[in-house]
Amino acid sequence: MSQGPRVLVVDDEPQIVRGLRVVLRNAGFEVDAAGTKEEALDALSHRPPDAVLLDLVLPDGSGVDVCRQVREWSRVPIVVVSAVGDEREKVRALDAGADDYVTKPFGSQELAARLRAVLRRASDSGSEPAIEIGDLVIDLADRRVSRGGEQIHLTPIEFDLLRVLAQNRGRLVTHRQLLHEVWGPSYGDETHYLRVHVAHIRRKLEVDPARPRYLITEPGVGYRLYDVT
Repeated sequence: MSQGPRVLVVDDEPQIVRGLRVVLRNAGFEVDAAGTKEEALDALSHRPPDAVLLDLVLPDGSGVDVCRQVREWSRVPIVVVSAVGDEREKVRALDAGADDYVTKPFGSQELAARLRAVLRRASDSGSEPAIEIGDLVIDLADRRVSRGGEQIHLTPIEFDLLRVLAQNRGRLVTHRQLLHEVWGPSYGDETHYLRVHVAHIRRKLEVDPARPRYLITEPGVGYRLYDVT
């Protein structure tokens, strides 16, 4: 019998890990667990999972630190799970490379849906050709981006945002459209998600992020991708 996607649960509370094992196995996932930052990084390097559920508070560090270190070498989808509901903490986690954020308490169906969504985004290579905008090349099939022949590393969520913008190149894409396309129909008002990831994309794509050439903000409305030179 084929196994489902394998999820690494990183949480130091055994009862929470036990509960997540049940929830995720019932939803068709395989589950590994780690209780500390060190254990999580070791597991990620030696037996990479398909996705990570990551608590923000760990006994030897923070989930934000785990995100930041993992993003130096891996694109594995990361969903932060925490009781910390403050928007600033959500932004910090996203800024460190998390793909999504679920606040405790949460429903088991919601959690499974969020995991399926990040896994789908990470694996959906499609068969569309590359899109060229100026010296920017966005290969939708291989999920690769280059500028002037130099490869640019994007996280899965960053690539998906750029893909939607590229497929609508020259046209305004509203905040709501981007949120629906990338995060799903239940999203529409979480514009802080967009601010964080667009800032990351600009730092990677633009020669001068303060004066963007490609990714243009339409204040209060959305974003537009095109070559303004």
